[in-house]
Amino acid sequence: MVSRETDTFLSAEQAAHVKERANWIRRQALLMAHRAGQGHPGGDMSAADILATLYFGVMRIDPAVPDAPGRDRFVMSKGHCTGALYSALARAGFFPVEELKTYLQPGSRLNGHPNRTYLPGVETNTGPLGHGLPVAVGIAVAGQIDAADYHVFALTGDGELQEGSMWEAAMFAGHRRLGNLTAIVDRNGLQQGATTEDTNALEPLADKWRAFGWEVAEVDGHDVAALLSVLAIPAVRRARPLCVIARTTKGRGVSFMENQAGWHHGTPSDAQLAQALAELDAELQA
Repeated sequence: MVSRETDTFLSAEQAAHVKERANWIRRQALLMAHRAGQGHPGGDMSAADILATLYFGVMRIDPAVPDAPGRDRFVMSKGHCTGALYSALARAGFFPVEELKTYLQPGSRLNGHPNRTYLPGVETNTGPLGHGLPVAVGIAVAGQIDAADYHVFALTGDGELQEGSMWEAAMFAGHRRLGNLTAIVDRNGLQQGATTEDTNALEPLADKWRAFGWEVAEVDGHDVAALLSVLAIPAVRRARPLCVIARTTKGRGVSFMENQAGWHHGTPSDAQLAQALAELDAELQA
């Protein structure tokens, strides 16, 4: 974990550690979808590096005290990608890794959308798109009022940005100059059934965020060093909220899933699971 009070980012060895965690998150998300017979593996794969960077390289968190007042807050606005989120939380120590095997089973705490009353580490219930960022803005406002030093991170989908509530929240965050808030856009270019640009064009996306009073950084969302270069910067240095547009690939790391809108949701067959795990093994060893 990196202290926000220093200029020290992860060493090459530590960055490799984060990459290993991202690979592990991908593997677990695939296994979970396969066991459950449902899930959103395409988005899980695109978000894995972002989540690994936050949980194992940036955020100030303590799984032993999940509600510590000084903790950083993370809101999974794209709440359907719970395979990746639950894997990150389990690996970080918020609940036993073995519990991942119960994903979407009757009586499981691991719902299709995260529920803060069930799982430690979940800050707010999300699922209906367009809700997470507004809640994150509210948390950041509370921190601003209290002069608290915690930071708020929200991960959004790019298709989610077609929701009007996202831009209402963005406008208010810019107005309040919430330097303690970072929104990360998982910009994989695909949503259920089609590309974002064919459905409701978002570009020029960076200019839109700047127009709402945000600082903007565009990075390769699968490059841990690039993600750290913008996410690990102390919030006290900023006078405005930050939007990180992370250019990603839907289904990243699994050849038959990459850039395929059909894998927004779905279940890998036994043969597909074996192929996907083999490809992830090969990437880890490369």
